[in-house]
Amino acid sequence: MSEPSDRLRRKTTTSDLYRRLLRARRFIDDSYNMPIDLDQISSAACLSRYHFLRLFREVFNRTPHQYLTERRIEKAKELLSEGGLTVTDVCFEVGFESLGSFSSLFHKHVGYPPIAYRALVYERRRAPARQIPACFLIMNRVAGFTPVQD
Repeated sequence: MSEPSDRLRRKTTTSDLYRRLLRARRFIDDSYNMPIDLDQISSAACLSRYHFLRLFREVFNRTPHQYLTERRIEKAKELLSEGGLTVTDVCFEVGFESLGSFSSLFHKHVGYPPIAYRALVYERRRAPARQIPACFLIMNRVAGFTPVQD
């Protein structure tokens, strides 16, 4: 029986590593609201923490911690947009342990502090839809576009 070629072995190894990294990313997606650390995430991939960290950064262009923070911020944006929860509740709901670090990271990633973001979302919902200028409609009709009528 012949040995698998080097090329086949590398391809198999590469696809196996990629599946492991996807499994770890899925673990982050599923447990973003819990206090998880690099050891737990790398265990989900069945890799040593340093090897995992290097591969994750190489494949996804961010560290696992950066990915986790982004995931938490995205979920916080959803919760703040829905209303019903205070900023403090949202902070703890998405897995942050400190309101101060949540607020500063949210501001850094989104460009607004959480309370201002919520106010902005509410304001956009309340504002009536802007009217499209007639000249724009006429110009687009000439170009062959038909505007959507409400």
